[in-house]
Amino acid sequence: MAENDPEKKPEPKSEPGSKAAEKSADSAPPAKAPPTKGIRGWLLLLAVVVGAGLLIFASGKHLKNLGQVGEKLVEATKSAGSPTIGGRFTLTDMNGQTVTDKTYAGKYMLVYFGYTYCPDVCPTGLTEMSNTLDALGELADKIQPIFISVDPDRDTPEQLKEYTSYFHPRLIGLTGTHEQVAAAAKAYRVYYAKVASKDADADPDDYTFDHSAVTYLMDPKGVFVQHFSHGTSAENMAKRLREILNP
Repeated sequence: MAENDPEKKPEPKSEPGSKAAEKSADSAPPAKAPPTKGIRGWLLLLAVVVGAGLLIFASGKHLKNLGQVGEKLVEATKSAGSPTIGGRFTLTDMNGQTVTDKTYAGKYMLVYFGYTYCPDVCPTGLTEMSNTLDALGELADKIQPIFISVDPDRDTPEQLKEYTSYFHPRLIGLTGTHEQVAAAAKAYRVYYAKVASKDADADPDDYTFDHSAVTYLMDPKGVFVQHFSHGTSAENMAKRLREILNP
């Protein structure tokens, strides 16, 4: 209700030093300490995730919103100061080998989360990533492109190996247990949610994922450098990467 609402009657004021004023002061709850920066960061991120969750459609219904959602998630995290983007992960690569974030230390990483059954968002994002690497020429050798699946049930190492072969030859596909994938997604502040088919007779494996679509650039020490939202062209991505890789 607005402060100047004519229906709201003003509360009677107590004169300083009166019993009413003393009673009001005695009954007032103690002032709470202001929340820490980290708590504000998490609350801000939570608010963005809740609001953005309604806009994320990996099925392609709202493609133009994907970049906006990813942008909001990353910017909220960065502006809050805490939590950070990126961190430790333990996953399985497309050759069946266990890898961690340390496996790729010494190289920049372009990291993208998605799934191989994604109808259009992931293929679009990975195609732009591949075209970017081609445009960079020899500079691309400084970068390890990585595709992390959020669908460990269907995206086996074999499935990932075939899928990544359709894009860049150096693209590595990673999967893992549900817990491992969730931990990696949490580290990168990635939103994803399984969406079952509404068809009552649908196969149990007939489902999609809502997920944020952002490409993360990490430096050789695994520190977040910047992100590229969905829809960033290979030309613009390559231009920015040249500035970073060859200052």
